[in-house]
Order: sequence, then structure tokens, then C-alpha cells
Amino acid sequence: MTEDNQYTTTKVQPKDFTSGWLIGILIAGTGLTLPILFLGSEVALAVGFKKALWAFGISTFVLTIMCMATTVIGNRSRLSTYMIMHFSFGRKGAKIMNFIFGITLLGWFSVALELLAIAVKDTALQTLQINLLEWPIIIIVSALIITTTIYGIKSLERLANFAVPVLTIFLGYVVYKSISGTSFQEIVNFVPENPTMSLFEATSILVGSSILFPVLMADFSRFIYNDKQSLIAVLGIAIGFPIALLFSAIPSIQSGEVDIIKVMESLDLVVPAFVLLFVSTWVGNASNLYSTVLTFSTVKTDWSFKKMAIITGVIGTIAAILGFSDYLFDFLNFLGILAPSISSIYIINFFWVRKQDYNLNEISEWEFEALISWVISSVIATFTYFNVFQLTHAYFIDSLLLGGIIYLILKRKVIFKK
Repeated sequence: MTEDNQYTTTKVQPKDFTSGWLIGILIAGTGLTLPILFLGSEVALAVGFKKALWAFGISTFVLTIMCMATTVIGNRSRLSTYMIMHFSFGRKGAKIMNFIFGITLLGWFSVALELLAIAVKDTALQTLQINLLEWPIIIIVSALIITTTIYGIKSLERLANFAVPVLTIFLGYVVYKSISGTSFQEIVNFVPENPTMSLFEATSILVGSSILFPVLMADFSRFIYNDKQSLIAVLGIAIGFPIALLFSAIPSIQSGEVDIIKVMESLDLVVPAFVLLFVSTWVGNASNLYSTVLTFSTVKTDWSFKKMAIITGVIGTIAAILGFSDYLFDFLNFLGILAPSISSIYIINFFWVRKQDYNLNEISEWEFEALISWVISSVIATFTYFNVFQLTHAYFIDSLLLGGIIYLILKRKVIFKK
């Protein structure tokens, strides 16, 4: 296959295999972006430092366990998530799943674009006293991200290899400066006068922010040499995610600001912070668009990777201009309802229904058991989200467990046949 199509519908060939460490750095880089740093600050200021640590830890644990299973599936099958969906949900059922993924990935893409434009605007105001309009910034930055995405995952790796280590060190320095400006004990003991979230709400939002990672992990792990290396890549979530949240939480508690550029202004670090955050968010959002293109490539199979990247990028840009970030928390909760059951269904399908053997010639039009399991689990998780009744008291866990249990029951004859 040519480099242009990024193996959207075929297995990755050995000539394009890469290291799990490099993919792990790429994944960690998505945590060192403005949307995740924003969430770390928002959660810490909403629930206090100690509860924020619990929220960071619980959400990371849930995401890591799920990623460990799905990364192995991607590595052994060498297929993208969107082709894997074909085996779990059928050719036509996968289009429904992929359309939902595409819409949610575009939503995340537009949120990151909007936050990046705000950072550019704030930096220009603080350093040059120039008040820029947001919408032209969104268009220019979007064009840059689309261009990067077209050149594929190899160019993203090169950017991540530079940006992530430097930004990690820089944010560590920011934390040091924040602590030196106050008592660390004061930060540890910080509790807001009027908490705006519960611990559960904070954990749910954080899970929602990265819940697509377990689902989409195959897009990255299919390029990795072997199982062991693919599990190393999961460290990008297991270590990178909580570090990013912590690195944003401490300076925000010290300054009382959620806006990262305003936090940096209080520490006289606006310009270096902006440069590094711009690069890391550029890498992270190019990764979002890359996954979006892979998604829609299975729905609209006659379009090239380049054409799909341009069209989906333009749609995401329009959403950013219209202010999609106003609905960020609702959007993340929505993902926490729909996505976990998809992961559990395709994990069971690969290991126990397909016996770890995906044959591209054995894809049916519909896999109704998977669709029924997903619909029922999503409906019940919606009820638990709105407190109509409770199961585990965590709606994203409800979705994960119910999707798997219902699918196991419906597929029991295939799974347990001798």
C-alpha cells in the first residue's frame, strides 16, 4: 500500500513498524495539550488538591486497564480501530460506530482549535498589546494542523519527540516556581470555598476526556513491533496523563487561574509557555484529525486520505468558530456513556469470538448482537447518568460492564462451543 492511504483499510506492513517508546511519547504528548491542561486546572480548582489527586488516579487506572487490552488487539491484528469495528459490528454496523467516532473526534478537534486560538489571542495581548480576532487565528492554525496530518504519523512522531520532553521539563519548572512562591502545604490543603464539582463528577469528566483512547489505541499500536513494545506505549497514558493533570493543577491552585496563559503571566513565562504549548497542541490535534480521517475513510471509502483530511478539517474549523467548546463538559459526559461499551464489545469479539484471528474476507454486513449490546448498555448508562437508578454509581463503568456482559450472553454459543 502507498504511504498516502495510511493503511486505512489494510494491515500495516513490517516496513512501517516502529518503537513502542516513540508511540508512547506521541500519546503522552496528547496530555500536554491545552484541552487536558485546562481540565486539570478546572478539576483542581473545583474540588481541591487532594480530591483532584483521587480523580486523576482513578481515571488513569480505568483508562490504563482498558488500553492494555485494546493495544494488544491493534498490535496482533495490524488493523485500524475502524476496520476492527467491521469484525465486531459488521460492515454496515461499523459505519454507524465510525460515524459516531468521527463526530466526537471532530468535536475534540474543534475544542482544541478554539482553546489554541484563545491562547494565541491572550499571548498577543500580554506581550504585544494587540487585540486579535479569534476566528482568523482558528483558520490559520487549522490550515497548519491539516497540512501536518496529511503527512501522517511519522511526521507527528518527529514533532512529538521534540515537543514532549521539552514541555515536560518546562512544566516541571513551572510547578517548581509555583511551589517556591507559596507553601507547598497550602497547595496540598487547598479546598475551594464553594466546590463546583463532586469527586465523582471530576473523575467522570476526566475519564470522558480520554475515553476514546482505549477505543482508538489500535490506530497507534498496529504500527508497533510486538506485544511487549505495544504495552510500553500504554505508559503514555499511565504516566503521561496524570503528570499532565498535576502539572496544570498546581500552578492553577497557586495563581487561582484556569487559563494557562494567565497562569504563565503571573510567573513571567508567557512567551516560552506559549511556544511549547502551541507545538504540543498542534501535535495533539493533528493526532485527533488523523484518527478522524481514519474513521470517515471507512464510511466514505472512495476518498483519498488527503481529501478526507481537508474536508473534515474544514468542518471542525467551522465548529470551532461557532464556539463548540461551550459544550465541552456535556460532550465529555456523552463520550463516557457511549464509548466504554464499544471497547468491551470489541475486546470480547477479538479474544473469544474471533479467537484472535481477523480475516478480511470474513466480514458480515451486520453483527446484531454487538449493536444490541451497545444500544442497551448505552440506554441503561444514560439512565444511571441522570440518576434514574444506580448500578455501580459510575455510569462509564456501567457502560463498560453492561456492554461486555450483554454481548457475552448473546454470543455465548459461539464463545463456549467445543
